Amino acid sequence: MVIKEHLPASETLRTLFEQSPLAFQVISPEGNSLLVNQAWEQLWGVSHEAMANYNLLKDQQLIDKGIMPYIEKGFAGQTILTPEIEYDKSTATGTSGLVGKLWVRTFIYPLKNAEGKLSEVVLIHEDVSKIKQAGESMQLAAAVYQASAEGIMVTDENNRIVDVNPAFTRITGYALDDVIGKGPEIMQSGKHDQTLDQQMQKAILNENYWQGETWGRRKNGELYARWITISAIRHADGSVHRHVWQFSDITEKKRKDELIWTQANFDQLTNLPNRRLLADRLQQAMSASTRSGEHCALMLLDLDQFKRLNDTMGHGVGDAMLVEVARRLQGCVREDDSIARLGGDEFVVVLHELSTNEDMAAVQAEVVAEKIRTELSHPYQLDGVEYHTTPSIGIVTFRGHRDSKENLLTHADTAMYQAKTNGRNAICFFDPSMQAALEKRNQIETALRKALAYQELVLHYQLQVNNTGQPLGVEALLRWNKPNFGIVSPAHFISVAEETGLILPIGQWVIKTACAQLARWQSDPNLENLSIAVNVSARQFREKTFVAQITEVLEESGINPERLKLELTESMVLDNVEDSIVKMGLLKKLGVKFSMDDFGTGYSSLTYLKRLPFDQIKIDRFFVRDITTDQNDAAIVQAIIAMANSLRLDVIAEGVENEEQRGFLQLHGCLAYQGHLYGKPLPIDELERKVSG
Repeated sequence: MVIKEHLPASETLRTLFEQSPLAFQVISPEGNSLLVNQAWEQLWGVSHEAMANYNLLKDQQLIDKGIMPYIEKGFAGQTILTPEIEYDKSTATGTSGLVGKLWVRTFIYPLKNAEGKLSEVVLIHEDVSKIKQAGESMQLAAAVYQASAEGIMVTDENNRIVDVNPAFTRITGYALDDVIGKGPEIMQSGKHDQTLDQQMQKAILNENYWQGETWGRRKNGELYARWITISAIRHADGSVHRHVWQFSDITEKKRKDELIWTQANFDQLTNLPNRRLLADRLQQAMSASTRSGEHCALMLLDLDQFKRLNDTMGHGVGDAMLVEVARRLQGCVREDDSIARLGGDEFVVVLHELSTNEDMAAVQAEVVAEKIRTELSHPYQLDGVEYHTTPSIGIVTFRGHRDSKENLLTHADTAMYQAKTNGRNAICFFDPSMQAALEKRNQIETALRKALAYQELVLHYQLQVNNTGQPLGVEALLRWNKPNFGIVSPAHFISVAEETGLILPIGQWVIKTACAQLARWQSDPNLENLSIAVNVSARQFREKTFVAQITEVLEESGINPERLKLELTESMVLDNVEDSIVKMGLLKKLGVKFSMDDFGTGYSSLTYLKRLPFDQIKIDRFFVRDITTDQNDAAIVQAIIAMANSLRLDVIAEGVENEEQRGFLQLHGCLAYQGHLYGKPLPIDELERKVSG
């Protein structure tokens, strides 16, 4: 690149022009580029030859960006500095090979000849892109600082506040004038110990950074949770220049998180830990027991007859009782022990730190269980009405991790089931024999389900006769004809059927089968006058559709309804007297007969008995067995017969085994009998042969 002759200069000036870091460009009065230096070519990224067709006065970008008036002043002889503009080199008029953009400002210096006329104009270009970007960054940072949703506080090297942003004021209530020159301790909550402060200072010293959750105090004294980040800004020599504190108010988020955690881990009704949190508490107890060698105990309890309360008095009363049970349980155990509600009326108590001796630990657990049993048995005053319930409690002791949490709960459940079997309102410890019994019960349940599907259930029939021995009817008795085993008595499977709900389809099958048998007998002169008595389970009778089910079977079979007798126990009908009266009344209108089974074994009320539409009372075999040898049984049987006669009810005695018993019953006015004296329960074909023969 050579300085042309019309630019008089010494060799020194030529060198300065060529090597100057400033980008020089010489323009003719017509606007053409005459000369550039190396710095110019580096700035624009092309050689001067690429500018051969460029004319400054025709540059459309300069015209559009309002720079042309400045250029005109330069050509008019003024020395002038243009404003900063962003120049797109790729769209420069009359050039090729230019790429990219830059921010540039230009110093225009006119050159005049000896006569004072304009000879050339020198443009000195300055790239201000970095300065511009830095300015924009600073503006952006300032805008972010002002608009940030996070509170920002800046402290100096002595940790005194020098600035805060608007979000700081919004969150804390403090304006800059309130805090400038003061330390951050003005907002301390008082909830943290020195350990946290020491951890913060150590992290900032070593890593220039600390982040965590703390509590702060607003100007009005209110506490709030905050997530805070503290960063140190240092000088080149490592000394602290500023601390920047950024924080957000997480009080609401923390509240919601705690609510979610509480809902996931606590029972909403009683506020006790639920099954999920119980597993964690139980795991902690097992681990602590491993370290200490001390035993623990797990109790599983539920409330006896709670479903009846819920069904009869409503869930509101039931819920109120559960809340009160939870309160009483908390008063029965130590603060370190755990109580949980599994659901429904089932509660779990975990006792910690019992004796290292297993027997002594069992004694300690039993003492607490007895305290619980006594406390929960006291009357409950709910909505001004007194209610009663009792608990059945199963207990298993444990130490360490010898058993899994699941097994411990299963064992406690097995023990509780045994407590109920023992008559409820009882305490029972788990032992392996209970587990064996439970497994046997489960096997019976599985097989019983198959028995329904495979038609293994059958009915046997036992005769009921009058005082002359003439058949009056039969009682249908359920039997299970189990393959490879033989006939199974209902005593071995009815309780399982009741507990599992299988009694409902089984009971329906029994009634359908009995009615089908009555339908067949209607065409046989020897059998057409016989009735069939069918035992109805409590669960079956409580079904809302019970009346509809019986009605449907009667219509399908086409029998005379008077030949069907339903046997109900006194405890069953007294469970909900009003409902029993309605159901029995509807079926009585159809002609169905009713017999009160096992009379005298419960707590009969003559008031209710007068209202219940029974046709017959059945004296339980328990009283019949010893009427000829036990004066008390004899007196009870005489009273039952007299009461039935006064209520104009028929009486039948079951379990009549000999003539002495029959004679006593006949003497005192009982004229219908059932028992081995007249025949054992028989399959249908044997019974029919016996009656017809």
